Amino acid sequence: MSADDARIRIIADEMIAAHTQARVCTCPSDLTLEDAYDVAFEIFRKRLGAGLRLAGRKIGMTNRRMWAQYGVDGPLWGYVYNRSLRTEGADVSYSLAGLVEPKIEPEIVFGLRAVPKSGASHEELLACIEWVAHGFEIVHSHVRGWGFTAAQAVADFGLHASLLVGTRVPVANLRDPLRALREFRISLFCNGEERDHGTGASVLDSPLNALGFLVKALADAPQYPPLQPWEVVTTGTLTAALPVSRGETWHTQIEGIELDGMRVRFA
Repeated sequence: MSADDARIRIIADEMIAAHTQARVCTCPSDLTLEDAYDVAFEIFRKRLGAGLRLAGRKIGMTNRRMWAQYGVDGPLWGYVYNRSLRTEGADVSYSLAGLVEPKIEPEIVFGLRAVPKSGASHEELLACIEWVAHGFEIVHSHVRGWGFTAAQAVADFGLHASLLVGTRVPVANLRDPLRALREFRISLFCNGEERDHGTGASVLDSPLNALGFLVKALADAPQYPPLQPWEVVTTGTLTAALPVSRGETWHTQIEGIELDGMRVRFA
């Protein structure tokens, strides 16, 4: 084992320990993005060894409003597992136990039926999608105060805790889906008070561009698991990522696309 390999494994073990113990960690601030994806892959390997299964991918930092706040200059990706994916519908309860500084992100989720090619057009990407849904990604950070670098975010499970997927709508049931995915509007509420809003264009001008980023990123990094036609892909937050607490109820309202809003009660 090389020194670099040993360091990757040490960091992966520390991130897993922080996740298991629900505590902050000491992920190195000098970690490069390339090494961070290797850490994420080592965590992925260990989680599969512990009995988890790959369910899909999450794409983060697709909302340009967040780039300056978190010191990033482009999107990132991570893994979604069978135990972190929940498909219970549009009204759910969720326990925050075991999470560190959790936040909520309303997102657009795609269910694939084929793997797009790198550089695919929007029409070609859409042809590879079986269904579209609105979902909440629950994210958290083991780096204190969300003060991470882009590399630390990747190494920290991609910030992923859970993906709550709402009602799935077949692509064929969407009117003018290319335009709708770009122009729909969403509002996010906590205990009945609007906290933020966004549009489909908030995510790299369209959630389809987020999917295109992921396809290219994986094509350029064949050392990582390739995208599979059955995967679920969530495309990044449409609003700011906002802190959540036990006892709160959050919900969304959506206009301009045939998707239902969602409600989640935190315990």
